[in-house]
Amino acid sequence: MNIALLGYGKMGKTIEDIAGDRGHKIVLKVDDDIENHDLGASEIDVAIDFCVPKAAFKNITTCFKHKIPVVSGTTGWLEEYEKAREICQKEDSAFIYASNFSLGVNVFFELNKKLAGMMQGLEDYSVNIEEIHHVQKLDSPSGTAITLAQQILEENSKLKGWQLDDADEDEIPIHAKREENVPGTHTVSYESNIDKIEIVHTAKSRHGFALGAVVAAEYLKDKTGIFTMKDVLSDLFNN
Repeated sequence: MNIALLGYGKMGKTIEDIAGDRGHKIVLKVDDDIENHDLGASEIDVAIDFCVPKAAFKNITTCFKHKIPVVSGTTGWLEEYEKAREICQKEDSAFIYASNFSLGVNVFFELNKKLAGMMQGLEDYSVNIEEIHHVQKLDSPSGTAITLAQQILEENSKLKGWQLDDADEDEIPIHAKREENVPGTHTVSYESNIDKIEIVHTAKSRHGFALGAVVAAEYLKDKTGIFTMKDVLSDLFNN
């Protein structure tokens, strides 16, 4: 594939290495205003977006208007997500957004939903989420932690929302920590007076996130429509 990178920071450089190892070519690197680049000149098959939040909507929708499918892992811009979906559908393009492209994290998401369904009738247990990331991460809580909370809310009608740190009884507390040189750890805990149940995902490097994004791009090539990482995983498991 010919891939455009929207954002060329540490994640973009890791994606570049993995894409090359898998036989793909990076034909465009956008690390400034996307309108400074001629998107029609490079025969782009798919764009992978890991830019800063304030640039995400413009980058993504500009690609849609050029019929370029987009895989986006940028968090912190989701107030405009529905509008981006509408533009994608109007332009007959393709889109996968995920708060986390790690294949392991997406398996973790499926475990989280299953566990939340099992726990929703056990009223003695309270749930909380902890996420730990590097100090350079701009948004808090992480998009992954928000996804975990939203999944739990879908399974448990007695919980009404989530809050960062201080939460009411009918809300999920999310505790966000920032430490040096930490790729990311997410923990979902259910605790009662007699025991504690936890599921944990710990990233060892950016490699897992970057690999998942490239695999998602391979899935999205030549498609139209809105997809999720669940679609990507289903395709992988069925082949």
